[in-house]
Amino acid sequence: ALPISLLPAPGHGAAPAPAPAVETGSPEDLLRKAEQTARAGNRTEAIAIVTQVIVSSPEHRNALALRGRYYSDARQDAKAVEDFSKLLKLDPKATGIYQLRGWCQFRLGRFPEAVADFDKVIELRPEQAPHHWQRGIALYYANRFDDGRKQFELHQTVNPRDVENAAWHFLCTARLAGLDKARRTLIPIEGDPRVPMKEVQSLFAGTAQPADVLAAAKAGRTGPDRLNEALFYAHLYLGLYHEAAGDALKAREHILKSATEFQADHAMGDVARVHARVLQGKKAAK
Repeated sequence: ALPISLLPAPGHGAAPAPAPAVETGSPEDLLRKAEQTARAGNRTEAIAIVTQVIVSSPEHRNALALRGRYYSDARQDAKAVEDFSKLLKLDPKATGIYQLRGWCQFRLGRFPEAVADFDKVIELRPEQAPHHWQRGIALYYANRFDDGRKQFELHQTVNPRDVENAAWHFLCTARLAGLDKARRTLIPIEGDPRVPMKEVQSLFAGTAQPADVLAAAKAGRTGPDRLNEALFYAHLYLGLYHEAAGDALKAREHILKSATEFQADHAMGDVARVHARVLQGKKAAK
């Protein structure tokens, strides 16, 4: 950092940031330009272009959907929710928007609101009910453990090789009826090829130790990305397991590692970050 004496005084020594360029064209032309800009990796400029459309046409549905998605991709979830909510007032049957808003609500720690959005998805498209694992996770964080358990049982009918589904079913059952009952009713899973899911399943079944999960995650990983991914899942499920077993210190240690040291840029990475904030008593960034 520069010494205080070398920092420019307010209003001096630095040129103001240039204003975003004003694009010209029809709304449809601008939205196409925004998508090209986003694909090129400049999401901030893409948002600025879509905003031009919304300023001139506040109820432009495609523009609200597109800017909401860009905000969501940037994890500016409060802004995404605002755009999605405006769109849903215009189109209350936009199923995909409820889905997108629900995950933004989840990342903001608004768990009942997330469940409500996912419920709306299923109301509009009942055939999606068995596939909706995100709803099960939101139910868990909303402390609706029996409903969460039922959702994971339903998801098992369409995703029978997923250790994560069995783990979340276990976690809901443990909160309802204790660790012994959760082990007795653990959904049997075979064939999940991801490392270290076999050992995670055995840990939850009571036939492996936490050290076995970590050892499996570290063994044979040939590159930093694969190693990070394996250690992310190892620490996430070790943290969740220790929490179910009542060891708050170990739970916190592993959850925080999954959310920071081995963080992942996908939905389960979002879950780890949300759980870490819950443990720390923090609210999501706006």
